[in-house]
Order: sequence, then C-alpha cells, then structure tokens
Amino acid sequence: MAGNNAPQAGTSRFTRNEFVSIMKDGLYKANPVTRQVLGICIFLAVTNRVSNSFVMGVAIIFVLTMSNLFISLLRAQIPNRIRMVAEVAIIATFVILLDQFLKAFYWDMSQRLGPYVALIITNCIVMGRAEAFATQNPPLPSMVDGFANGVGYAWILLIIGAFRELVGSGTLLGYTVFSDSWYQPNVLFLLAPGAFFAAGFLIWLFNAIDPTLQGEEES
Repeated sequence: MAGNNAPQAGTSRFTRNEFVSIMKDGLYKANPVTRQVLGICIFLAVTNRVSNSFVMGVAIIFVLTMSNLFISLLRAQIPNRIRMVAEVAIIATFVILLDQFLKAFYWDMSQRLGPYVALIITNCIVMGRAEAFATQNPPLPSMVDGFANGVGYAWILLIIGAFRELVGSGTLLGYTVFSDSWYQPNVLFLLAPGAFFAAGFLIWLFNAIDPTLQGEEES
C-alpha cells in the first residue's frame, strides 16, 4: 500500500527524514482520500456540515493513532493465523471508547453521526495502515503513521464539509454567510451526490496541481 515508508528489513531505527516522509505521505503525497480514494462511505454521509466533519476527523485521528500504537506493540505476540481478528478487536476497542465518550458528553453530535462512528471499525484506511505499517514497524513510527493518515483524512473531510455546507445551505458552522435575500441554496450538495461531486472536483484539483504524484502512483 502507498505510504509504507519503513526502513529496510532488518532495521528498526527511523531517521528524522523518514519520520518527515511518513508525515508527508499521510498528509498529502499518499493522502487516503485524494490519492488512494479510501474511506469514501464516511465522507459521503457526514460531510454535509463542518461540525460533523470536524468531529469525525478527530475520531479517525484518535482511532488510527491508538490502534496503530497497540497493534505495533503487540505485533510479535499476535499469531499470524488470527492477525486480522486481533487487529479488528483492537480497533473496535478504541471505536467503542470513542462512541461511549460522544454519547456521554456530546449526545447531539452522537445522534447526528449515527452509525458512522461504529463503521470506523471496518474503515479500509484504519485496517490498511494496521496491515501495511503497524504490523511491520516499531510503536513510535506506527503512531506517527496513524496520526499523519488521520490528519490527512480529517483535513479533506473539513474542506468537503465546508464546501457542501456553504453551497448547500449558505452557512458555515451554522452562521449565515450567503444571505437568503440573494442566494438560493443548492440542496443537492447536502445529499450524497453532492459529496461525490465535491470529492471528484477535489481529487481532480490535487492531480492538476501536482500531476507528478499521479505519475509516480501509476509507475
């Protein structure tokens, strides 16, 4: 999988440049959404508001960082035949903790996000980073990898959420930006097709800005 910048087999030390490379991959060069087109179902569902996008982004960062850390710590103790089951159990633990936290302290947000918090368990970004990186590398770089990919996913969620809320309702974070006196909200962008249009445009924009990365992926 893209973004697996580990040292060569037989080494465990990461240099500063390798940590920087891990961060760049997660944030931009191998961004989970714009470069790998992963985790689509969540951003189709929750990015109709900036607030929803922000909370889901924080949730992804938390789960990715913590699950990568614990999977890396336990990688030598987990038998290969039950590796995937163990990874899902570790990821589910942190998703459940997060879900209970939202229900206890942010009930309205928990209701708005609905079942999509639980779907983080099967999110291909989380499982992909566990398999491609955390099972093969030490804890600290695994945490950095999870954090970088989580932030990379979160900032794309925020961009799409801001665009959809602004175009779809003329507001940002509930505050009116485009007055009803002259702006007619485009309700399409509050629906799932609007997320497809916004994501497609953003992916095209990234490739147009830096087409060399697309060439690297194809090669």
